[in-house]
Amino acid sequence: MTKKLALISFVVSLGGFLFGFDAGIISGVMSFAGPEFDLTDMQAGWVVSSPSFAAMIAMLFSGRLSDKVGRKKILIYVAFFYALSALLSAYASSYEMLYIARMIGGLAFGAALILAPTYIAEISTSENRGKLVSIQQLNIVLGFFAAFLSNYYFNKYNNTDSFLSDENVWRWMLGVELIPAVLYFVSLFFVPKSPRWLFANDQKEEAKVVLNAIHGAETAKEEIESIANNIKQEQNKEKVALKDLLKPSLRFIMIVGLVIGVLQQITGINAVYFYATSIFKQTGIGTDAAFSSGVLLSSITVIFTFVAIFLIDKMGRRPLLLVGIAGIAISLLLCSYGFNQATYKLTDAKIESLENLERHLLLPYMDKDYDSDIAFKNDMKTALGTQQYAKNEGAILEVATTINATLVLLGILGFIACFAFSLGPVMWVLLSELFPMKYRGLAIGVIGFINSFISWIVQQVFPWELSNLGNALTFLIFGAIAAIGFFALLKILPETKGKSLEQIEMELVKE
Repeated sequence: MTKKLALISFVVSLGGFLFGFDAGIISGVMSFAGPEFDLTDMQAGWVVSSPSFAAMIAMLFSGRLSDKVGRKKILIYVAFFYALSALLSAYASSYEMLYIARMIGGLAFGAALILAPTYIAEISTSENRGKLVSIQQLNIVLGFFAAFLSNYYFNKYNNTDSFLSDENVWRWMLGVELIPAVLYFVSLFFVPKSPRWLFANDQKEEAKVVLNAIHGAETAKEEIESIANNIKQEQNKEKVALKDLLKPSLRFIMIVGLVIGVLQQITGINAVYFYATSIFKQTGIGTDAAFSSGVLLSSITVIFTFVAIFLIDKMGRRPLLLVGIAGIAISLLLCSYGFNQATYKLTDAKIESLENLERHLLLPYMDKDYDSDIAFKNDMKTALGTQQYAKNEGAILEVATTINATLVLLGILGFIACFAFSLGPVMWVLLSELFPMKYRGLAIGVIGFINSFISWIVQQVFPWELSNLGNALTFLIFGAIAAIGFFALLKILPETKGKSLEQIEMELVKE
């Protein structure tokens, strides 16, 4: 693998960094923007999930559009939308404006998550494809790390001695995303077009130049021969329609792709990422500790993504995925158990320790024992009002909660670690490998749409789940789903390690 190839893959997948940054940053933003706009659980869900909603739309057409005009050109538009979203979000003056601004970013998310692995798979060889496609997931988790680190410092310096305040700190959190977005936009002008796309569009000489530049003459010759033969076969076939994905010859790989695509999101990964600060507050560790725990979470994600990159072409896709999903199920059930054991109580001394609150409003609830987080939070909202409670949730839970916080944190970190070396990177690697080039753009777009739809649903209902089902039952549901997914994939998941895209097609697609 050449340094140039690795660099190109990194640049192309910077859209993943921006996705991760936005996903991580919003967990801190909502701690301030939610109370400022006095958002309901449903409105908060809409703000957080709006990028996923827009991503669904982008995923449907971006693959097919890139087949026509090229992967590179669409990615440049993607970078522009990222920058526009960051700018408009930072200047949002209402719930509606913030929602629309994040929808624009969602269009970029959807296209980037589809096109980057497609492009990388098309410039790589069978020996390094897993590593290179996994760079997208590495960029995503680096984005998470940067976001949580950014949130931590913005929260730390949000005081009377700085220019930051509760009213503007979240705007800075969102606005700083403009820097990597502009960098991404500029860098994309220096990457080559996809050689497989060039071949498919009768630009063979340019394709040969690209392959020689990124692989060297010997490897390029082999790739040219393989691509040319595949393109020749594809040209003899009819154009692809949506209904073609339902053909018997594609049924198996569509089932595999759909199971993985649904499972990646329905286990709650984006709910945990997007609402990380809120989840950590539920453990009673306090607002400051919640922000710092987010940094730890993102650090774990980065470390185990490197593990995935190291192992995916050695260990294989199937073992990584199965081990990771088993770990996800165990970790989520551990979180459920920890939250189920929690109790809540406000004593006179604890009420006195709460600052910036009308303490007399809490006196009717003094010394009352709660074994349900739902009942406790509902009483607090009744006493203080939803807006005031939202602003002080971390402080109230910190003094009132008795819980094995270490157990819950280990469960969350275990979940994140297992996801980072399995479902996170392996899904995109498999999707870029399973489908023949003729169907790749359309198939990944459809599965990406479903993946994003599930993500949107999970993010949308997560605040409602915490308020109405409670922490324990919410994580129990996620854990049970992960366990079911493990047994489903144990039965159907193929191995693609070390195989060319053309070889995978011959084995899995039966015309």
